[in-house]
Amino acid sequence: AEADGHIQAESLDLTSRMHIAFLCKQQYTGHDVIRDRYGRLYQLPLQLARLGHTVAGFCLSYHKHSNGLWIHPTATGHLQWTSRTLLDPTSLLHGGYPLELLRGIRSFEPDIIVGASDIPHAALACWIARKLDRPLALDLYDNFESFGQARIPGFVRMLSHAIRRASLLVCVTPQLEQFVRQQYRPTAEITVMGNGLDRSLFHPREKLAARRMLNLPQDAFLIGTAGNLHRLKGIATVYGAWPEISASCPDAQLVLAGPVERGYPPPSGPKVHFLGNLTQAQMPELFSAMDLGIVSVLDSAFGRYCFPQKAYEMLACGLTVIASDVGALADALSDTPELLFQPGDPGSLAHAALRQISRPKQTDLPISDWAELVARLEPALTRAARLA
Repeated sequence: AEADGHIQAESLDLTSRMHIAFLCKQQYTGHDVIRDRYGRLYQLPLQLARLGHTVAGFCLSYHKHSNGLWIHPTATGHLQWTSRTLLDPTSLLHGGYPLELLRGIRSFEPDIIVGASDIPHAALACWIARKLDRPLALDLYDNFESFGQARIPGFVRMLSHAIRRASLLVCVTPQLEQFVRQQYRPTAEITVMGNGLDRSLFHPREKLAARRMLNLPQDAFLIGTAGNLHRLKGIATVYGAWPEISASCPDAQLVLAGPVERGYPPPSGPKVHFLGNLTQAQMPELFSAMDLGIVSVLDSAFGRYCFPQKAYEMLACGLTVIASDVGALADALSDTPELLFQPGDPGSLAHAALRQISRPKQTDLPISDWAELVARLEPALTRAARLA
């Protein structure tokens, strides 16, 4: 069900164990959380609803689109989403979005407030939790201090306040957990929950069929990556390594997919295949079509703490990977150092790629689905809710 209009919460007569208000932005990594049912920001509330809870997601879009209400049925609990756009002039009326959000969440009568996705939503969740005298949980799926918005005066201070106010902190990697403990000195319970996969989507496909579907050459050694092709995400290392890989291995061809940084185009030539923006459903075809996947991140405030989602998606599709020797993936691949290269070093990446081309090395990492991860998180969320 969809409806335009102001933030609202239905009167729900359900027997779920908790009412959970979940606050997040609506777009991230090029996807729409509600419409695409995409990623951690969708799966966390969805799996909680499937466990029998009543979950109301409140999304703020930083882009212009229609406001709406969506009901996403589950077999046990209940999941509804309310969307508002920051660019709607009516959001400035009657005290603006925060007061409107407060009214909607108060009518929902939550047992706990969960803030996710970025600094504004961590701060909003903290403010609402204080106003309603409800426990606060924060899902830190990245180091929010690495986001550009952290340069806005006062934003890091708001984040620090929210983290110290929270009853539960969920960190995406052990590295981020350690950073949060050292940086903010919180008193809350902290648990680590990485990202999961949709196993019905990410599984190996037939290689030649996948190549035909994406119009890729049938007999080349395909090496590549997908995601934001931006320098801040480490793509310059890939671009810089390509000439050496191409010269040393004539059968190698480069495959790239994702949004391109303005003014920084991918390499060109007959052995480079740029596929543009692929849908989430096309990613398993891409990873099944390739022979070697590259996961390049920098040794930065982002790279040291992020979860290597693309690596796990590649591995789930049976693709061998090489990766930057930094953060969570460096720890995960510590037993296979030949799969690692120095972050930001094109020569090191090229050497690792050529080594894999001549002497392939497989790795077997445990990969969880979303249902498993959220089921393990649920007890901590329940404990936090009981602190009211």
